[in-house]
Parts: sequence; C-alpha cells; structure tokens
Amino acid sequence: MLITFSDFTSIPVLWLQIVIAAIWVLLILLIASVVNRFADKPEIVRKIVHIGTGNVILIAWWLDIPASVGITASILASGITLLSYRLPILPGINSVGRQSLGTFFYSVSFGILVAWFWYLQQPQYAALGILIMTWGDGLAALIGKRFGTHKYKVFGTEKSWEGSLTMMLVSYLVSSLILVGTQGNSWQTWTISLIVAVIATALEAVSFLGIDNLTVPLGSAALAFFLSQLVLN
Repeated sequence: MLITFSDFTSIPVLWLQIVIAAIWVLLILLIASVVNRFADKPEIVRKIVHIGTGNVILIAWWLDIPASVGITASILASGITLLSYRLPILPGINSVGRQSLGTFFYSVSFGILVAWFWYLQQPQYAALGILIMTWGDGLAALIGKRFGTHKYKVFGTEKSWEGSLTMMLVSYLVSSLILVGTQGNSWQTWTISLIVAVIATALEAVSFLGIDNLTVPLGSAALAFFLSQLVLN
C-alpha cells in the first residue's frame, strides 16, 4: 500500500514530535547497548549516552516540543536512574567506579531547564546549558582520561588541566554558536560566551557525587541568560 504525505498529516503534531525525539534517544541507547555488549569500555558507553542523549534538546528546540513533554520525560528518566542505582536497569551507564549521582542529576537538569526557559520562551538558553554539559563535560572526561598528565585536585576529586582546557574550549564553542546564532555577532556576545565557558569549567572541576551534571547546565544557562539580559537589552 502506497503511503502518501497526506497520511502523515493525519498524525497529531505532538505525537509526531514525541516519536522523533524518542527515536533519537532509543537509537543512542541501542548504540550504547551494542558497545557495552561487545566491548569492555564502560566509560565509552557512558559518554555515548551522555553526549548522544543530550542532543535531544536540539530536537525539542527545533520542533518546539511543549515543555510538559520535556518535564514529564525528565521525571520518568530521573525515576528510572534512581532505580538503576539499586537494580541492574542501566548496566554500563552507572558503573563509574565511584560513588556518583551524576546520571540522576543529568536527568533532573533537563526538566529544570525546559521548565524554566520554555516558560520564558527562550529555549536557546536551555540548549546552551544542556549542550555544555553533554559535549563539554563529556569530552573533558574522555580527553582527561586519555591525555591528562597534569593533575590537580578540587575537594579531593582529581582532575587534569588537559580535561579542563577541553571543557573550556568546548563550552566556549557551544556558547558562541548558540548565542551568535540567536543574538547576533557582537563583541558582547563573544565576551558572554567566554565568561560562561570559564564559569562552566570551574563548576565542572567541583564534581563530587556527580553534582556537576546539575551545576554545570544550570549555572551556564542562568549566567548566559542574565548576562544577555543585562548587556543586550
């Protein structure tokens, strides 16, 4: 039977948006599951999920998915991650080799940012915070573990200058792309991006119990928003 475009228009827009976002998340989880099954690299599995699922914020932004959907998804994901600390629901994702609530904080940050910035009709700041967490924090951990030879400690947590530099550069790139794209090319925008990158890097350095998965996205988004309101309006 031939499927035409008119068949798709009969599907409620909201459900189509949800299906697109869900397909992306399931694809990332499938890739992570395959890697976890055939390769003994739990850190790589975690970063695939960490970075991959974070990009769903772009889908939510571009498709203008209602805040209620993002908040509901955040609540469900938070509940599942809490259970996963007791039950083997997410093998390979929570196995960080240390005590951490990072996966839970990761889910919570989504809901808070969507609730906050969708309400203000400023979704770009939610995207900025989430993508700094996913790409900046994710790549910083990978680079730090692979090339981090210059170590330092913050509240007993060991970091590397190589990882922190990666965090700063990626955070600056993410901030610049989003802010320049939504606010225009100006020295104020570039300066805000630099300040956000520095603060995000400092917040990432303080990461006991995985709290950086909450402080980095919330702090970055809030700082970018308030500085933009102060300077550009």
